[in-house]
Amino acid sequence: MSEFRLGDVIDDFCVKCKRLTNHSIVSLVDGAPAKVRCRTCYNDHDYRHEKAPPSKKDLKKEALFKEVLSGLAPGEEGSGKGLTTEAPSTQRKRK
Repeated sequence: MSEFRLGDVIDDFCVKCKRLTNHSIVSLVDGAPAKVRCRTCYNDHDYRHEKAPPSKKDLKKEALFKEVLSGLAPGEEGSGKGLTTEAPSTQRKRK
């Protein structure tokens, strides 16, 4: 089925239901679905090509990973020279 029409039923990820459900095509742009309406909750949203959006937790992990990598100088990536492994001092002051 290469040609879509208004009202056709397609599968897409619903952001309100948070699952893959049947959707009706509401608008088309250049023959491709642009907006769809969930047939379970009747919520209108952009067509997501059956892909769930990334979770906020995954986005935070990715941002933190990029921040750590940007802090390393080029060439220190695999050597571990930029990391300190010294243990904190365990000596106590005597009274």
